[in-house]
This record gives sequence, structure tokens and C-alpha cells, in this order.
Amino acid sequence: METRTEQEAGITAKGAALTAAGITDRGRVRRANEDFFVMRPEAGAFVVCDGMGGAAAGETASHLAAETAVAALVAAKKGAGAIREAVRLANSTVYERARQDRRLEGMGTTLVALALSGKTAWVGHVGDSRCYRWRAGALERLTQDHSLVEEQIRIGRMTREQARRSPMQNVITRAIGTRSEVVAEIQEFPLQRDDLFLIASDGLTRELTDAAIVGILQGMGQDLEAVCASLIAAANAVGGRDNITCVLVRVTLSWTLDEGSSGLGNRA
Repeated sequence: METRTEQEAGITAKGAALTAAGITDRGRVRRANEDFFVMRPEAGAFVVCDGMGGAAAGETASHLAAETAVAALVAAKKGAGAIREAVRLANSTVYERARQDRRLEGMGTTLVALALSGKTAWVGHVGDSRCYRWRAGALERLTQDHSLVEEQIRIGRMTREQARRSPMQNVITRAIGTRSEVVAEIQEFPLQRDDLFLIASDGLTRELTDAAIVGILQGMGQDLEAVCASLIAAANAVGGRDNITCVLVRVTLSWTLDEGSSGLGNRA
């Protein structure tokens, strides 16, 4: 019988104004799961990482980066500066660990972070893990991949359909931990009641088109863990060629977390 981790079985958590759930799955091809996520809904902090460098190295990189970034976000007031510092610390932690242990040389990870406070959301990312917002029945992608094919799309040398079939789609142009410094792309968005954020590794978004994701979200109920499970099952059904992670965060009130709050909810 396959043994599943707590993350693979699913985690649901609640804060005073947020409901969140996350699941990570090995997929149907990979022998190990190098994805990792951390949720701290009481502090409005969520991170998904997709490690690279082989099983042990990739798992180490994603765990270190996610845990370091979330700890930094919890300790700081929210804002673009907080995400920038969280990314800096995550990058430094992974980079220095690889320098200390030659078995981990070359490891790295993507990172996408969501921080919510007051009436504002901040999204920061490095690599090709993504953040989407589902609002009033419409799905909007909030991040642009730091990848070779995405750059080709932006300059008009490749269509999105060509990119989906390209053998270069796994080549990313930025990663946490592979260099001593990295620049995160950070954006700020106003929040509305019932906003739903989807944070996912590319194991989900390479297998499912945005239209396929919309189809699942349109039929969803209130159980976010069940929605995560449906997304992962759909990705596995069409290939499951990579590790698959999705985290869903719903704003359940017309405001979110008070500035400086030290704990408005607890893990369920």
C-alpha cells in the first residue's frame, strides 16, 4: 500500500477571514515528490515551491525555501518589501546549504508566495509556479512564468499552443538557490469578498489548460480540499508527468487580517 504524506492526503486550515486547503501529489511518473507547500492562514501567508536537482536535492530545496519564506512573512508586516525579504532569505538559505553539502550542489526551486493583509494581496514569484485569482466566475492568471518558452511567447516567436508542446518548456530562467542573488517579481492586488486564489506548481498547469481549470472551479462547492483533489485528479488523468501541487485560498469576509495581528485563527 502506498504511504501518503500529510500534504499528499490534504490539509485544510482556517483563519478568521480565510479558508485554505492544499494537496501535493507525486503524479503518475515521478518516483519522488519535490514539491512542497506551507500555509499560515492566521497570518495570511502561503508558499508553494517546486524543487529541482534530483529527489534529495529538490526536496531539500523546496522544503528549505518554503519554510524560510513563510517564517519571514509571518514575522513581518505584509507588503512588497516583506515578500522581497522573504525571497532573499529563502534564496540565501538554499544557496548556502548547497555550498555546504556537495551532494546538494546545483539544487534550486521555484517559489510563489501569497500574502494577504487588510484589503490587499501581494504575490511574489520566482520560476514557473503560478498564482491565479478566481473572481465572479472569471479566472485571471496573476503571474508570468520565468521560463524560456514564456520569453519566446512575449517576444512573439512562439504561440502559447506551441509552448505547450515545446521540449524546452521545463527550462526556467530564474530559480531560488542556484545563484547568490535572485530577483522576485512582486505585484499588489486589491481584495474582494469571495476572491479565490489558486497557487500551483507546473505539474498542474502543464497538464491542465486554463479552460480546464475553469471547468473544475465552476462546479466547485465550499470544500476547498475536495476542489484541490479534483484538480490533481484531472491533471493525473491526462498524464500526471510531474509532481502536482495546488493550494486554494478563499477570502470569506469583506476584510482579511488586521495589521499586526498575531493570530486570528488556527489550523484545523
